[in-house]
Amino acid sequence: MRYYIIIPTYNEEKFISLTLQSLVEQTVLPTKIVVVNDNSTDKTPEIVLAFTEKHPFITLVNKKSDNVHLPGSKVIQAFHEGEKHIDDNYDIIVKVDADLIFPANYFETIIKHFKSDETIGMVGGFCYIEKNGDWVLENLTDKDHIRGALKAYRAATFKQIGGLKPAMGWDTVDELLCKFYNWKVVTDESLHVKHLKPTGASYNKAARYKQGEAFYSLGYGFLITTISSLKLAMRKGKPLLFIDYLMGFWKAKSSGKPLFVTHEQAKFFRKYRWKKMKEKLF
Repeated sequence: MRYYIIIPTYNEEKFISLTLQSLVEQTVLPTKIVVVNDNSTDKTPEIVLAFTEKHPFITLVNKKSDNVHLPGSKVIQAFHEGEKHIDDNYDIIVKVDADLIFPANYFETIIKHFKSDETIGMVGGFCYIEKNGDWVLENLTDKDHIRGALKAYRAATFKQIGGLKPAMGWDTVDELLCKFYNWKVVTDESLHVKHLKPTGASYNKAARYKQGEAFYSLGYGFLITTISSLKLAMRKGKPLLFIDYLMGFWKAKSSGKPLFVTHEQAKFFRKYRWKKMKEKLF
């Protein structure tokens, strides 16, 4: 199976070479890697260019944009820019961050999953961060969720869900839409990926309401948003974020912000979320 990788990057000179090196050492190589340099002010493009000279399947694309790093929108807009530089001759399309180190068998294993079942729409491993000299599982998400840092989609699935939404919550709506269209989402606990920069490390204060706005845009409703906000704030060890998330929800609702999805899809999402919550309680 042919797989293409798109890597949005912004000021990743510390990590991009480690990410690319781990990709060119895969036991099954990608057919294409498109690195989108999103207005970096450091040596990111020069580092990528050095890789393109050695590996013809790597391409550098330069994009101009605002330097403000709002979660979701900036990175997915860069991803969309990368999509303009690929064809449709792929079986799997992958969005990865520029601060990851993949084990050498990562994509060989991902491909095996896709080949094993034609109803599998998405596959991913798990992100590990360094703490006190050890690599430990990053605790922000559940084990049935694929982190936004390393998403691999079957081509047909990617097209049916309409690609990626340029806003915070894109890496939840994609999985919920997979389930809506009866695709399976598979996580593989054996695939340990080193995540070199903690999630959200570069977000600014303007981003603090975006999570609640995302919950609204997914059609969760207030009760599910309240439970999800409390859970996420506690996981991050910052209980006061709970208030910011709820404020973000109400700001989006009062402004009449359109949902990411149809009312039928939102109804499905709420039913699915309640089901998952009940499973954990009982």
